[in-house]
Amino acid sequence: MKKRTLSLLAVLMLAGCGPNTPAKPEAQGKTEVQRVKQTAPESVQPQNAQATADRLARLAAEVPHVRGATAVVFGKVAIVGINVDAKLDRARVGTIKYSVAEAMRKDPQGARALVTADPDIVQRLREMNEDIRRGRPVAGFAEELADIAGRLVPQAPHQEPVRNQRPTTQGR
Repeated sequence: MKKRTLSLLAVLMLAGCGPNTPAKPEAQGKTEVQRVKQTAPESVQPQNAQATADRLARLAAEVPHVRGATAVVFGKVAIVGINVDAKLDRARVGTIKYSVAEAMRKDPQGARALVTADPDIVQRLREMNEDIRRGRPVAGFAEELADIAGRLVPQAPHQEPVRNQRPTTQGR
């Protein structure tokens, strides 16, 4: 009797574990097409350099404590100049620049932007931006932009491999 009850329970459990889905359409001779949305990110459509510069300047100007901003875009590099209160200490200006850089990093076309709050460089960027708007060829600014970028990101010295040298004793 126990054996029979256990066998019956086993059969019921196995029947309960079977598939609960209806037969597939292929099994019935029908095929079903299902459209799915692509999950790959869409590529960013490049804008012209001036439109990108304007957008990056607006984005920078939205950061708290930034009084104004200007940007110049050349190829894939953007240099963003920000105006801040001259009375702010250097550490606070650095924090504001970092906040602007974070805002740029989140923008697909501002990810490689260099940010400066140096008044001289900001003025040079503003003048360059005005010249570009007047129709002066952007190619003429390449050298000046390279100079500005070099001031913002100094060239690191070339790394030479460190050799294990024994200390020499003098006077021998």
